[in-house]
Amino acid sequence: MAALVFILASDGKNAVLASEVEKRAVEMGHSVITVHLNAYDFPVYTVALERKTDVLEGLDSLSETLSKGDAWMVFAPEYNGSIPPVLNNAIAWLSRDGNDFRKLFRDRTVALATHSGGGGHHVITAMRMQFSYLGSNVIGRSLTVNSKKAANLDTIKAILNSLTGGQHS
Repeated sequence: MAALVFILASDGKNAVLASEVEKRAVEMGHSVITVHLNAYDFPVYTVALERKTDVLEGLDSLSETLSKGDAWMVFAPEYNGSIPPVLNNAIAWLSRDGNDFRKLFRDRTVALATHSGGGGHHVITAMRMQFSYLGSNVIGRSLTVNSKKAANLDTIKAILNSLTGGQHS
């Protein structure tokens, strides 16, 4: 079965959504590692800070955890019509680690999900563009939830099947 990494860019409703999706993934026989980006508390990326930082505490651990996943699912709220700062900052630091900024992301299958106060379509579009640019294979279907639209079980299953190539026990 597939090893999935769930990347959480918030600790609120997106974490609840991730737990719901994780339950379905485990029922299908997959393992899930959840990464809480807020726990890393990386400083805001700047070129100047990168030059004077030999080792950013937690970056190697995050990179290693992400590399263990056969596929990723990213859960992020819409933040001012785009990606939340914690996700953008983590991607900035990860893409500067080593000589090949796309290495960690290249050919990685990625699914996108959001629980947002608005429609959530802006954050999905922004994440799709960013992960695609980094070389990831972003699946076409996404999970968009808000106060008026609950998570759809059929959508969750379809996304998990796309992430895992249809593998399940």
